[in-house]
Amino acid sequence: MKTVSQISEIRVRHSMRARFNPIKTLTPDSLSNMLDGFTAGYLKSAALTWEAIERRDDVIRGVASKRKKSISRLNWEVLTLDDSDLAKKQKEALEYFYDHLTTTNACDGNERGGFKLLIRQMMDAIGKKYAIHEMIFSPQTGSDSLQLTANFRFVPLWFFENRDGHLKFLLNEGATEGVELEPGAWLVTVGDGLMEACSIAYLFKHLPLRDWLVYCERNGMPGVKGVTDAPPNSAQWERARDAVEDFGAEFHALMSRGTDIEAIDLSSRGELPYPALVSRMDRAIVALWRGSDLATLSRQSGTGASLQSNESAILEEDDAVMISETLNEQVDKFVLRYLFDNEGIRAYIRLIPDPKKNIREELELYKELYNLGVPLALDDVRERFGLTTPADNDVLLTKISTEGVK
Repeated sequence: MKTVSQISEIRVRHSMRARFNPIKTLTPDSLSNMLDGFTAGYLKSAALTWEAIERRDDVIRGVASKRKKSISRLNWEVLTLDDSDLAKKQKEALEYFYDHLTTTNACDGNERGGFKLLIRQMMDAIGKKYAIHEMIFSPQTGSDSLQLTANFRFVPLWFFENRDGHLKFLLNEGATEGVELEPGAWLVTVGDGLMEACSIAYLFKHLPLRDWLVYCERNGMPGVKGVTDAPPNSAQWERARDAVEDFGAEFHALMSRGTDIEAIDLSSRGELPYPALVSRMDRAIVALWRGSDLATLSRQSGTGASLQSNESAILEEDDAVMISETLNEQVDKFVLRYLFDNEGIRAYIRLIPDPKKNIREELELYKELYNLGVPLALDDVRERFGLTTPADNDVLLTKISTEGVK
């Protein structure tokens, strides 16, 4: 069990000083090389690029933040597999662990929080494929038993390599071959890796966006042509030149033969291609992170809101399951085995999906199954709808009788 961090201040300082802007000169060729390198296990270039894109693109910044926060805001509970005393003790141990854990960022000491910040950081795997935390445990002696909690340090993906098919930690900034991750010392979350596709959409969005901006700069104000029959450098010529310059146009010219000033319109007569391509890439990014594009579906079928609501619910439920299973496998088991030796695992944490999403349809389904005589486990129904088991002293709701009511 690790109780001391493996990441030194020197390692962090060197990484911060070596940072650069990877998207300043981004091209299709350079992006292709980064993505190929990521697939081959060289994570640094692509990870730095994805981080910069996620921070600076307005659409990705918004949809990624919503996707992460929608999961970090969910409630959580610790469930037991049976009603034994061991299960109850393990439930109490896990509740203490998650209530008292702390979360930090290895490269930003100002980022501190608890369980919700841990979930938000774990959700970084949705974009970058992997999210990695160093777990530094802190055993504590309670009133009558040993208790355990931990500090989870979020470590940037460019601190690792994956050339052998499993992540390894790079001990210094210039290293290309890492060391094995100690079992029980690292929390590795694996997600969809949406930033691979989003980085392509980002590039093919910003190339036309840049050209569009150049077009606006050049053609936002028409050019001016001045024509005069005055000899060059004469007083009349100078007055005509001053008149052209005072017009305020970026493009202007003065010519001989008759005094005349007219606008030179360099703008396109047809529809510009830039807006459509930028909009297409933005819709693709939104669809990747949040499900079907609401505006597009609404225009096409009139059911966009319903479809997007269903897809958002599916994504949220899947994200909650992914986070829960990752914690069950890599944290719950380690904590319980440390505290209870090899007595078996009888408790686990679970994020509770938002019951307001699709609850009406699911309730109707459960009612139909119940009316058909299908046996339903009460604990399964409670877990599905995020309902906790009432305590012995809780006041319970009773079914309202409708007999005699017309």
